[in-house]
Amino acid sequence: MARTEYYDDPSAPKPNRLVVAASAVVTDEAGRILLQRRTDNGLYALPGGTMDFGESLPGTAVREVYEETGLEVEITGLVGTYTDPRHVIAYSDGEVRQQFNVCFTAGVKGGELRISAESTDLQFVDPDKLGDLPMHHTQRLRLQHFLEHRATPYLG
Repeated sequence: MARTEYYDDPSAPKPNRLVVAASAVVTDEAGRILLQRRTDNGLYALPGGTMDFGESLPGTAVREVYEETGLEVEITGLVGTYTDPRHVIAYSDGEVRQQFNVCFTAGVKGGELRISAESTDLQFVDPDKLGDLPMHHTQRLRLQHFLEHRATPYLG
């Protein structure tokens, strides 16, 4: 299913769903950040996805990272909340979501890096090389907040 992201675009479709989601900035021992190239839009992004009934939001991040990358992670902190109503995500099935994501930090505990059906590439990227990758600016915002080593989480 294809998806298109809009930000502050008056021609964006109106949202018809609000879905709770989690993502994670997963780092390795060298401080590189795990990114996936999504199959639905071709852009690099942090691993993450929708919360299921019966799980916590940190648990969602852990599950989604494992499903999308094969890595077992431990949540270590909070980057921030991302609920800007100007960020709208439209799917080819007619669903249009207003962004609602809580982004965590995480470290690798185990597993093996493997590509899932949701991605065409997985890589740990040096923070200095992030600008070279095609990415939606809302993903860059999360990465910027992470790299700022903020004393308090971003609340937006």
